[in-house]
Amino acid sequence: MIRESEVTPAPRPSQWLQVDAVLDPAVLAGMRAEWNALLASSNAGIFNSWEWIYPWCRRIAPDRRPMVLTARDRRGTLVGLMPLGFEVRRVLGRLVGRVAFLGETHVGSDYLDVVARRGAEEEVTRAFAQTLRELHGTWDVLDLTDLHEDSLTVKVLREAFPEMEVQVTDRYICPYERFEKGESFEAFLKRTGRRDNYLRRRKWLEKQEGYRIERTELPGALAAPMADFFRLHAARWAGDGGSQGIKGKGVESFHRDATQLLAEQGQLRLYTMKVGGQAVASVYGIVHRDTFIYFQSGYDPEWRNRSVGLVLVGETFKDSIESGLTEYDFLRGTETYKSDWAAKQRRTVALRIHAKQGAGNWFTRHEEAARTVRNVFKRILPSDAVEKIRRLRRRRAAI
Repeated sequence: MIRESEVTPAPRPSQWLQVDAVLDPAVLAGMRAEWNALLASSNAGIFNSWEWIYPWCRRIAPDRRPMVLTARDRRGTLVGLMPLGFEVRRVLGRLVGRVAFLGETHVGSDYLDVVARRGAEEEVTRAFAQTLRELHGTWDVLDLTDLHEDSLTVKVLREAFPEMEVQVTDRYICPYERFEKGESFEAFLKRTGRRDNYLRRRKWLEKQEGYRIERTELPGALAAPMADFFRLHAARWAGDGGSQGIKGKGVESFHRDATQLLAEQGQLRLYTMKVGGQAVASVYGIVHRDTFIYFQSGYDPEWRNRSVGLVLVGETFKDSIESGLTEYDFLRGTETYKSDWAAKQRRTVALRIHAKQGAGNWFTRHEEAARTVRNVFKRILPSDAVEKIRRLRRRRAAI
């Protein structure tokens, strides 16, 4: 186990970098300003931001001990961090120490990774890899999920642990689209599979009394549109046993916190479609650098046949292009509506490292055995029975 302290010095792996591990949640709480400065000077994704990670620690995993690796230059400036956490899992009576990304579960965090100043990515990542080697013995499994498939971290960590078992597995496909320079929304529509239906449905909606689309960005204006979003998202998935993306009061609390913090940074885009004063569709989006990130959505099932969800997604594309953004990212998931709007794909992977013998190896074998059993049941049970079980699990998770 890592001993309790605010900042634990780790072996120095570089002549110009000082690597430490932040273990105290109170220290993590005070890192917002320098964390944001580092993120702005990096190529890391928004789900590595303090605004996402800190509320996750508070609302989703308050018992998870932070183990945030930090790298500072000779002047003490933060030039890299790796947002990790440490937990002990008891599996069939055996204790397993596991190190993983903060933000890894419940909230759909894609592209988790090291955050490093541009130009210093490799040296920072190698410094963190060496530190994790030095700390081995305090952990059994290094379990990193949802990295970009081309992540430097995957390459460096594979090289850093040649004597251990290293597994890289596929996670999700993330559809996205890039806009051509100077491209208008009308030109973009012509190369999608939704143009005619979108235009026809939008034309009908525009004739309805009280039709409008509201975009909320300010921190003090989020209460009502967030309430509409949660209601519409829950309504959209009610017939399927509940949402997989937002389930449970803890996750809702996380999103209330995260949207407030993102709005303070000018990165939130919450779109609400209203007809006759009633909210009928909602999209929860995030802007990070030149990219609009479609995070979640919802709509009133009574308006399904009017394609309110389709029209509102189209309006977010229109707003993104007119705002000068150059990319639209749907994140994980290969739903048909995404491929109708976006032609490109990127993938995420998971990286797991553990010794070839011991608790980490046992933990992995246990997981593989459980997965095999689940797959057998899926094959032998009727498809409707499998779906009923899934719905029951979703309902229980939402309680």
